[in-house]
Amino acid sequence: MTNNPTMTTTSMTYQITHTTLYKYAATVPECFNTIRLHPRDLPYQRCISHELAMAPMPPESFVRVDTFGNRIGNFSIYQPHNSLKLTASSRVEVQSVPTVDPLSSPPWEHVANLCDTANLAAARFKTESKHIRRSERFAEYARESFTPARPIVEAGVDLTRRIFTDFKFSPGATTVSTAVEEVFENRRGVCQDFAHFQIACLRSLGLPARYVSGYVRTIPPPGKERLVGADASHAWVSLYCGDVGWISFDPTNNSIPSTDHITLAWGRDYFDVCPIQGVFIGGGKTVMKVEVDVMPLD
Repeated sequence: MTNNPTMTTTSMTYQITHTTLYKYAATVPECFNTIRLHPRDLPYQRCISHELAMAPMPPESFVRVDTFGNRIGNFSIYQPHNSLKLTASSRVEVQSVPTVDPLSSPPWEHVANLCDTANLAAARFKTESKHIRRSERFAEYARESFTPARPIVEAGVDLTRRIFTDFKFSPGATTVSTAVEEVFENRRGVCQDFAHFQIACLRSLGLPARYVSGYVRTIPPPGKERLVGADASHAWVSLYCGDVGWISFDPTNNSIPSTDHITLAWGRDYFDVCPIQGVFIGGGKTVMKVEVDVMPLD
């Protein structure tokens, strides 16, 4: 099967500042942290520069690449502190992804069967993960879009549209630990919930789908200035589509990500790509504040 993507290319360059501040009610003598704040280098994305500032400054830190190709930083602080501030500053160029004709993509069943034998790298994204379990309920919801022999990209576009229509964006309605089944039952949540649900639907059909974390450019209303620090982290879905490759879908915005989306990391679910994870001793009650600014430079 041939596919002729549209090759018209546009690009955007962004300056991204991601600041996380922890304030502790009591002194923390030591802490251990893992961070995923370095944007990926991809065929259509280039991280021009990246800097990480921390206060207090750890005596040492090291960077490694995980099994999914994400850059991970690890550091420990052994001096007593009552707050921890991390500021990641990145400059990233994003090019538009060639447009794929949904009708020219292979039937979805072909992709599901292909990943059992021919593509083991994709196949690991069709199994269950810590937060996403396969279910006949999810498969039943997905089959309204994934009808027999339907082209996989066309079906993915339709499933994305339905989630966008059927679910309500409702900050505060869920937490990072809210089960996908509960999100499906209540039909409300935020971007990570919608991404988890869409992945659950796709994997329940035997299709490989991965969770993508990053940022999305927000455009202020006409006549209004953009608010510095008012952006946020974002999440969407990438579906393996056979010879077409990986195609991304954003159920929160009913779109196929392009130059408005900046990729940080991907994995099986949120817990593989959480921007900052760590443990600390003591501290008492903790208050966390996150500010993200995605500033277009073009």
